[in-house]
Amino acid sequence: MTDPATIRRLYGRRQGHKLRQGQAALLAELLPQVAAPATGALDAKTLFGDDRPLWLEIGFGRGEHMAAQALANPDVGIIGCEPFIDGVVGALMEVDENDIPNIRLHNGDALDVLDRLPPASLDRVFLLHPDPWPKARHAKRRFMNPGPLDLIARALKPGGEFRLGTDHPVYCRWALMQMDRRRDFEWLAHAPGDWQNRPADWPPTRYEIKARAQGHEVWYFRYRRL
Repeated sequence: MTDPATIRRLYGRRQGHKLRQGQAALLAELLPQVAAPATGALDAKTLFGDDRPLWLEIGFGRGEHMAAQALANPDVGIIGCEPFIDGVVGALMEVDENDIPNIRLHNGDALDVLDRLPPASLDRVFLLHPDPWPKARHAKRRFMNPGPLDLIARALKPGGEFRLGTDHPVYCRWALMQMDRRRDFEWLAHAPGDWQNRPADWPPTRYEIKARAQGHEVWYFRYRRL
């Protein structure tokens, strides 16, 4: 397995526009209630008080997909990881407005969470519309690389599912190449429609909606951990 210390990536600004008063209040008051512990091992019992199935979303954007999944699967616990404050505020708004109890948030790098999860502790992992880093010289910054994929494989249970969504053709080709090299995942596709059409239990993200509005094709990949 690749040393996690060698696969950390650099981000841009962690905060965009100035937060409104209500948004700042959510950060100050609600985030401490739903934040994953900053240190120590992470598991379902630590996060939710029981041994429920545990899912992880890497880079949840504004949290709309994560919130929809949490509402549709109330017996599942979802950890959402997002380094950007604006995204965390969006997720907190979803949690607050919909009274969602089964989400925990990590405002930081998902690799830090993957490091702290026990082996075979996750039932599902989502990586939806990640930053494509389209220039070849930045390829090592893409999440779809051997080091991060090793951590996902370690954390997923046998039979667990890894879902990847992208509308970027360079990233699509890169991801397919990376997954084709692995022998610990099975691609759950039998026909083109299996990756060209969004599954019914895969709520759209705002990035997907924007991509569709711009005429981009979107691809949906599902892999099973062997």
